[in-house]
Amino acid sequence: MAKYLLLKHYRGAPASVNDVPMDQWTPEEISAHVQYMNDFAARLEKTGEFVDGQALAPEGAWVRYDGEG
Repeated sequence: MAKYLLLKHYRGAPASVNDVPMDQWTPEEISAHVQYMNDFAARLEKTGEFVDGQALAPEGAWVRYDGEG
């Protein structure tokens, strides 16, 4: 089965409907978001698609490869 690495990065994307930085969310909004992500990961685990989950920091180096293969 194919495995994919999904990275979310929103800089430069259109503003979302709730365009509020996460550090301004209410505790309830944060809890709901974390629960959604945990539920999503659990569904992927059941199908064998989930490998790992780690947060990305806004600072740091990144690598992009646009070549063959």
